[in-house]
Amino acid sequence: MKLDNKKIFQTLNPNKVWVPVIIGLAIVFAMFYFDPSVNKDSLRAVFDASMPWILVAILVIIFRDAGYVYRIREITNRELSWLRAVYVIILWEFASAVTPSVVGGTAVAIFILNKEGIKLGRAIAYVMVTAILDNLFFVIGAPIILFFAKGNIFPESQVLESQLGKSLEAIFWVSYGLYAAYSLVMALALFYRPRVFKWVLIKLFSIKWLRKWKHDAQEYGNQIIDASKEMTGKKASYWIPIILATIFIWSSRYLMLNALISAFVPLEIYEHVIVFARQVIMWIVMMISPTPGSSGTAEFFFGQFFTEFLGNYTFVTSILWRLLSYYPYLIFGAIFLPRWIRQVFFQKKKSNLDQNASEA
Repeated sequence: MKLDNKKIFQTLNPNKVWVPVIIGLAIVFAMFYFDPSVNKDSLRAVFDASMPWILVAILVIIFRDAGYVYRIREITNRELSWLRAVYVIILWEFASAVTPSVVGGTAVAIFILNKEGIKLGRAIAYVMVTAILDNLFFVIGAPIILFFAKGNIFPESQVLESQLGKSLEAIFWVSYGLYAAYSLVMALALFYRPRVFKWVLIKLFSIKWLRKWKHDAQEYGNQIIDASKEMTGKKASYWIPIILATIFIWSSRYLMLNALISAFVPLEIYEHVIVFARQVIMWIVMMISPTPGSSGTAEFFFGQFFTEFLGNYTFVTSILWRLLSYYPYLIFGAIFLPRWIRQVFFQKKKSNLDQNASEA
């Protein structure tokens, strides 16, 4: 398999940070213009926030990112140093932030790991395992959350039902079904029958109107086989830490909003469960967003899910939520990317040339 470096660098482009920023700002201005409940007083509400809870929200975000760094080191059998793992996670998050959620940063993540010195087959395996674990958190966690929340997680939404012609619950179950099916197929392909998966792909793309993608399908099948070889024989001591890290990462991601909402309004224990549950549901819906990093989509659904808790604080909380959970990765990615390129491409190349010269 060969990575398309040109397409990768088109994704890893610092100039792309402006696309989601512009979309986000457009949504904010639209809310000011069309929503009578959003005004200057809505922004002044930020001064009502409890600083201790804001600090808790920031701390939880830091814990989440630390969990990401720890997990990628464990998945790669600690081939990455702590510093290199930080670079990988920042650039991976940046790629996810500037691409549509439905696309994600998978190809970029493989490219980054490969340039960090991890062989291509292993890089593919590690990224696939990460994606499967993340998806399984939703697939397994959503029904559990539904049970504990006692079904009180789908807010009434006249806007969604009148304009989109379908309920929020229907959107969720369609998204959930797609991700459940994808996770099951990929898990079976990676851990059970990779060659059968490749055979099915080739047969499927031998159909007349799909034939032009047959070569790509064959390449993807080869990738799955190589990745499966890398993951065969892993013991429980390998899987348990990364599974626990996955649960910790996503729980931290959601608990940040629990802390942020608590900064404006007090929540009972059961209400904390509902807020947590609605984030799981909202995230699955956002996964099918066509915009970079779900820009616009996230802000819209935030109001649909959490207005009943926040009331007049909804607008300012949604802005703080995105400022803490999304925009930092655009900024850090744009800062770290040029340094990473210099380190990986130019410094390593110079080091190799110096080594060859000394050997000669």
